[in-house]
Amino acid sequence: MKKVSIFVDVQNIYYTTRSAYQCNFDYNKFWSFVTENREIVTAKAYAIDRGDKKQTEFQNILRAIGFQVRLKPFIARSDGSSKGDWDVGIAIDVMEFAPESDVVVLSCCRVVVLASGDGDFDILLKKIKDKFNTESEVYGVPKLTAASLKAE
Repeated sequence: MKKVSIFVDVQNIYYTTRSAYQCNFDYNKFWSFVTENREIVTAKAYAIDRGDKKQTEFQNILRAIGFQVRLKPFIARSDGSSKGDWDVGIAIDVMEFAPESDVVVLSCCRVVVLASGDGDFDILLKKIKDKFNTESEVYGVPKLTAASLKAE
């Protein structure tokens, strides 16, 4: 059985899908698609915890699908800005699981699935390809996904 590691930047997927299509991302369809004929090494969804009941219900849905939900508290600053991204956490986890993900896809020997359009991850995907010969599949809203991610 082929192996895959899945990493979802929940905030990025939520906001880009809403902006481009005015709807919600279908995590069940996504899961079915990226796990078909594959053994899951790990599946993590990275989200911000605002303590909201609706968000908690959504996080429970993600868990029921099969994701390990990683939460970081939402931080509202006094100047009105906010903080709450998972870029570093996602990068650390991808580096940890890349060598364990050995999916044969075309001529590749390993695959990491990243659901995010954030161009900050292009360096990460290049690194896992060079260091572990791990290929990546990127899923995001096409017109809102960084060109550098599409190139990797």
